[in-house]
Amino acid sequence: MAYVNPSGEFTRDQRYIPTRITEDGRDGYPVEPGRYRLIVSRACPWANRAIIVRRLLGLEDVLSMGVAGPTHDKRSWSFDLDPDGRDPVLGIERLQEAYFARFPGYEKGITVPAMVDIPTGQVVTNDFAQITIDLSLEWTKYQRAGAPALYPASLREQIDKVNRFVFADVNNGVYRAGFAGTQEAYEQAYARLFDRLDKLSSHLEDHRYLVGDTITEADVRLFTTLARFDAVYHNHFKCNRNKLSEMPVLWAYARDLFQTPGFGDTIDFVDIKRHYYLVHRDINPTGIVPAGPDLTTWLEPHDRARLGGRPFGDGTPPPPPREPVPAGHGAV
Repeated sequence: MAYVNPSGEFTRDQRYIPTRITEDGRDGYPVEPGRYRLIVSRACPWANRAIIVRRLLGLEDVLSMGVAGPTHDKRSWSFDLDPDGRDPVLGIERLQEAYFARFPGYEKGITVPAMVDIPTGQVVTNDFAQITIDLSLEWTKYQRAGAPALYPASLREQIDKVNRFVFADVNNGVYRAGFAGTQEAYEQAYARLFDRLDKLSSHLEDHRYLVGDTITEADVRLFTTLARFDAVYHNHFKCNRNKLSEMPVLWAYARDLFQTPGFGDTIDFVDIKRHYYLVHRDINPTGIVPAGPDLTTWLEPHDRARLGGRPFGDGTPPPPPREPVPAGHGAV
């Protein structure tokens, strides 16, 4: 599979399935405990958001999670981590089977995260941005006691604004640099990425979190990119002005979140590196996966508590993870 756009700028296909799972079921899919399965890969930053939000909100008992392996081919993500190569709930070998069950011959991207209707085996949605918002707003009846308000009404406009430029310049910006097919397109993406990181760093010098004084959806979205920066984006995507660990404010901010329950305990560095370095063969034709970086630095003190803030607001931290990353795959 080719990922680099030989004509220049990388453009992400954002044609996602817009169906939503809502409390009132207006799209035909009402929120129901045990009805849906969240399909993820721990390698994917977009899916990692859903893993974090599901865990922070305590939805594990009502929304099961299937974990695909870190690599895929033209036929999509596969369940090679499961003993018989099949998702134990859906009984499928590849995620594309759930897409084809609803849309035969589906021609758009077969992506994670995806919400699948268990009774029919059909995909409901892969709209990653909406999935996490809906977990916060539509699944409130089933959230744990003490679940944080990740998308509070009073901050929603600010969160949306931050999310727009973080997506354009950072979340997608690293891909725009990595998959650029010309020097000009690469340099434009590179400049835009680091200009935004510098602005975020300036803001975070005296703000513990991106919006307000608690963790919000905005922090979740930035964190999953920062968690992959030194392991992948700095080298593999040529985002090499600085490592994250060389940007003091952003590095301390990222460590603060990493050490917060629900964040770092979802990060699988082994799967992350396997995905990018093995799948993107047009960038890394040898398929060699780097041995580094040193992960113990993620656990170093960050001194961000001096800025105040209440990580979970009026809520509480989530309990220890029931679905931890495999031993030796993380830094926690």
